[in-house]
This record gives sequence, C-alpha cells and structure tokens, in this order.
Amino acid sequence: MEVRSESVTSTQARSDIKLPHPSAVLKPRVQVWFVRVCSSILVWTCLVQLFAAGELWHSRIFTGLTNQIFRFSAPLEPVPLPPPLPPPRNYTSNGILLVSCNGGLNQMRSAICDMVTVARLLNLTLVVPELDKTSFWSDPSGFEDIFDVRHFIDSLRDEVRILRRLPKRYRKKYGYQMFEMPPVSWSDEKYYLKQVLPLFSKHKVLHFNRTDTRLANNGLPLPLQWLRCRVNFQGLKFTPQLEALGSKLVRILQQRGPFVALHLRYEMDMLAFSGCTHGCTEEEAEELKKMRYTYPWWREKEIVSEERRAQGLCPLTPEEVALVLKALGFEKNTQIYIAAGEIYGSERRLSVLREAFPRIVKKEMLLESAELQQFQNHSSQMAALDFMVSVASNTFIPTYDGNMAKVVEGHRRYLGYKKTVLLDRKKLVELLDLHQNKTLTWDQFAVAVKVAHEKRTGAPTHRRVISDKPKEEDYFYANPQECLCEGTNCHDLFGHRNSNLTL
Repeated sequence: MEVRSESVTSTQARSDIKLPHPSAVLKPRVQVWFVRVCSSILVWTCLVQLFAAGELWHSRIFTGLTNQIFRFSAPLEPVPLPPPLPPPRNYTSNGILLVSCNGGLNQMRSAICDMVTVARLLNLTLVVPELDKTSFWSDPSGFEDIFDVRHFIDSLRDEVRILRRLPKRYRKKYGYQMFEMPPVSWSDEKYYLKQVLPLFSKHKVLHFNRTDTRLANNGLPLPLQWLRCRVNFQGLKFTPQLEALGSKLVRILQQRGPFVALHLRYEMDMLAFSGCTHGCTEEEAEELKKMRYTYPWWREKEIVSEERRAQGLCPLTPEEVALVLKALGFEKNTQIYIAAGEIYGSERRLSVLREAFPRIVKKEMLLESAELQQFQNHSSQMAALDFMVSVASNTFIPTYDGNMAKVVEGHRRYLGYKKTVLLDRKKLVELLDLHQNKTLTWDQFAVAVKVAHEKRTGAPTHRRVISDKPKEEDYFYANPQECLCEGTNCHDLFGHRNSNLTL
C-alpha cells in the first residue's frame, strides 16, 4: 500500500508540470530572427553609405577599405621574373686589377668602361673600381652609392670576373706591397698585351692609380669597342634611389611640356681650370686664378682668358647663351632645365637668361628639399640626376664639350639620335662679338648662327680621327659608331662621305 501511494504521488507530481504551448516557443525565435535581419540590413546600409561617401569625397580611408574588401577576389597579376643571368665566363685569371678612377662622374664612367675592357683583354679579375674622393669636388661617394653594384657584377660575368673588394691578403694594411702605375694615355690593345700583361708574372695585383682616357678612341678590335658600349649602356645602372628620383624629375618636366636640357657649364671649377673670366669682375677673376694655383693637378697656370675664348675653348657665359638660344629660334616660353651645379655668380649671372626664357627650372625648384637632402654634398650623385634628365630631354644643348656633354651625346645617339645641338663656340664667339659691336644686325646674327649649326644636331656621322693627336679627335663615348649600326646598315646610316675619317 505504501508503495502504491508513492507511485500515485509521483504521477500526480508529473501531471502538475505545465508544458509550454508551441506558439510560446515560436515567438522568441521569430523575434531573434527579426532582430538579426534588421541588424544585417542596417550594417549593409551603413557600408553602402560609406562606399558612396568614399566615391564622392575621394577619401583615402574609404577607397582603401573598398580595396581591402575586394582585392582578394581580384585575379593576381603575374610578377615578371628578372631576366636570367648570363653564364659566367670560365677562364684562368692572370691576376687582379685594382683601379682608382679620377675626375668627375662622367670621366669616371668612361674610365670604368675602359677598365672592364682592359680586364677582359688581359684575362684579369677586376675589383669594383674605386671612385675619386680627393678631387675638387671632395665627394665621398663610393661606387655602390652611385651605381647598382650587384647589377654591374652580374650583368658582365660572362665577360670578366668582378670582385666587390680586394681580398684581405692583398691589401696594404696587411703588409702587401702593391705595384702601382698609371697606364699610358690613349693606348691600344698592343700596349696592354706587350707592356702591362707581363707585369702580372711578377705581381699578383696591379693598381692603376689613374684611369682617364687610358684607352684609344680608334683602331681597337670591334669586340673591345662593343664591350665598352655594353658596359656603358647596360652594365652601369644607377642605384634604385637615384633612378627613382631621376625618373620623377623627368616625369615632372614632361608633364609641363617639351623641354630643353641646357648643360650650362659656367661653374667655378670649370672657369678656374680653363682660365676663362670673360664677363667676370676683377675680384672674381682673381678668385678664379687663386683657385687654379691651389690645385696642383691643374697644370696650366698662366692663361690669357680672351685668347682662349677666341679659340673656342671657354664655356659660353649665361648672357651669351641667351642670345644664342634666341638666334637658334627657341621661343620665350621654352621650358629649359639647367643641368649643372651652382652657377658662378648665382642668380645675378642668370638674370639675363631668365629674362629671355622665364620658364627656366633646376632640380632644386622641382623637388622637395627633403628629397634632395640625401644627395646634398655629393656632387657625383647630383650629377647623376642631371645626366638622366639630359638623356631624356627633347633637346640637349651643352655650352662646353666636357665629359658630361660627350657622354650624354653618345647616349642620345644610342637612343636613336635624339637632338643634341653641338655649339660651335669658336664661330659663336666671332659672331657674338660682331653683333655686340654692331657690325652684324640681329637678323644677320640670327641667320649666321642657324647656318653654322644646321649640321650640328647629333645626326649620324663618322668620328673624326687625328692619328697623332688623339686628344683633339672625336671622343669614342661621344659617338660610339661601332655600336650604332650593323653590317651594311653602317654604310646607309653614315652615308658615302668619308673625307673626314682620317686626318
């Protein structure tokens, strides 16, 4: 009886439990679903509004958010692979060649091309060239500060083995006595094979302590001339930092329209070296003379400025350049980029030129000071920027035929004979003086200037050869004709005229 009573009690207890009605269970679920739908609609409405606002305001925040959301669904573009490296040339090295370049950027550039060629001719191992740090410019830049050293080594490895540094056991500070010498200027391959190569039987390392114009312009085997071009046009690339800033300069100039690159070599070092003081005050002339005597490697000390100017051996003054450009037909609104360092006399000497051509610009005017800061007090790196702009310009006009003028001219020939106006300074000085003393009217002067330069625009031509005066003949790097044509094309390109091939 007790058991039954417990069972009944338990049954009654279970019957007292109230089960929820089905509609009562469904109602909270509908509410949750409704809240979720409303929340989703609200979120998407906000996103659409944000994207619309981003399109309207061109906001970087909204644009970036949109890009981040959708970029994962966009197909990835294939990244181009770098070109394969040429296989290294397999040869037994006869020794190590260490070279110290002297001069400015473009003199050193030509020397590097020559020294790679010499190393190839003699089957040597070349150490990455040392750059001049003791000249007038006192630029501390090393090779790797200006040129892409990895590209230089890799791109030429099928011709010559190049080391980044001289092995320690051959360095002076470790007691090694290195044999130093300056090669003879304007030498051909026979000199290097007969006079230099035998030295490596006694010395493991040779140091060339001067490298300017140590290889002949003419008479070398074609493969050597081609290698000089390959180093110049392909092996020597500026560092990525310099390339990026140079490209930006060119882009800014091109957005403003066609432009002339004027290599206005009216700089203190050039005037002191050449002894040219036309247009200077007496105080300036004396300052330039003192500088010339300060530097022992500028051998010529006593110079008569007006005699040198009459011979066409002086850079044109800014005032003379203004007259010449107007006579050549350049209009007042021509955009002119000054490819040079500090002009001697600064803005005072540029005033006449700027009045004639108001759209004169310099790199310091086109770039932020912060962008140029890392290159300040590094003249070779600043010259590299001017080099890139000059090569890319619509017209290049050097006012003096120094190393930069010649090397840029050669690059522009290589790129399809881009217009380069090669000023005949001797003729121009004569015409300028006749116009200044009113012997020639402006119209007569302008016609004479145009006639004198009709065939001086960088068109295809043979190099002028003066066998016994190589310093006076045409420079290889200004017109590397062997690299500008192939086979029968050379005859068509340069024409039938050959009277100026040899003097």
